Amino acid sequence: MSSAIHRLDKIIECIDNINFILSNNNLKVSHAIEDKVMKPAIRMNIIRIAEQFAKLKDDNEFKILEHFDNKDLKGISAVRNYIAHDYDSTDDNIIEDVIRFNLPVFAQIIREIKSAL
Repeated sequence: MSSAIHRLDKIIECIDNINFILSNNNLKVSHAIEDKVMKPAIRMNIIRIAEQFAKLKDDNEFKILEHFDNKDLKGISAVRNYIAHDYDSTDDNIIEDVIRFNLPVFAQIIREIKSAL
């Protein structure tokens, strides 16, 4: 279970990184994901989040994963693949939706999991 907690901490770290990028530059999400410097940093953190979820799955941490909506887990994996394999044509609206809607949900669920331990 400790490696699972470590993976959840990594996800929170990536979400915090994205929030730091956004708040430190006083930019709206839509502007940050178009910025030449911030765009790759934001996308790399999204890839890292998806990788941690994939590792939880590989480690058979289904007790942890069952807290998350399966549709959201498939979605973050698809976004990761989209970013990693088709970087130049990744739709910024998808990235914006992930930042606005999915990441706060992931962070809240992780906080709930960790507080229950």
